[in-house]
Amino acid sequence: MTTPSTSLQKACRLLRALSDTRHTRLTDVAAAAGVDKASALRLLETLVAEGLVERDPDTKAFSPGPEWLTLQSAAQRRFDLRPVVRPALIRLANAFEDSAILSVPSGWESVCIELRLGTFPIRANYLDIGSRRPLGVGAGSLALLAALPDNELETVLGCIAPSLRRYPRLNADVLRRHVEATRERGYAVLLDVVVERMGGIAIALPDANGYPLGAISMAALNERILEREATIARALHREADAICATWRGRAPVPTRTAPAPRTAATDKAA
Repeated sequence: MTTPSTSLQKACRLLRALSDTRHTRLTDVAAAAGVDKASALRLLETLVAEGLVERDPDTKAFSPGPEWLTLQSAAQRRFDLRPVVRPALIRLANAFEDSAILSVPSGWESVCIELRLGTFPIRANYLDIGSRRPLGVGAGSLALLAALPDNELETVLGCIAPSLRRYPRLNADVLRRHVEATRERGYAVLLDVVVERMGGIAIALPDANGYPLGAISMAALNERILEREATIARALHREADAICATWRGRAPVPTRTAPAPRTAATDKAA
């Protein structure tokens, strides 16, 4: 992660950190932004005065302020995948009883911006709206990474290398292999990497030039993904094709055929 060198850069990093609901305490926000606590407090107090951040007088927790929400609303009116994708997430969560997620790229990170929980008793609930991860960490995030042009992919891998230390089962070489497998099969699968016994399956949502606008994914227990991989993959492809057609304002393209499912043994070999 590049060390921010100006107050404006530091303030922007603090605002990005606050988009993740896990970061509300000064210590957590400062650490996530890579800013020392003294500078973070000074800048956050300025942002509070400008209405971009709020601070609870009792808990001292920080959260987005009314001015930030106004800016967010204006931005979403220009470019917001959520209204197009929500029906697909509802259908996927209902059909498979597991969590359906919409993620979008933000720099070299992936951000969860919409989520529909399934009804299966054991839920993959380690993501919340606003959660951020380095690209490649998680199935949706991996789908976004794999959809990038090769030169941009290598740049991203260089940027996220320090962040990958938090994920002992991942490094740049492992991610390159996962990217290759994702491109070959046409969708991403990542198991037992971020959370033990949990995983995900995902597909990117490309724009007219093939650049990823976002990714839709299903998160569940590993065995629930492996047992139904081909079926889930077909459903993701179908929904992705319809979403992209709607977004581009043209008729849906024919549904692609998902490859045959892998076994647990082949997954470990990958």
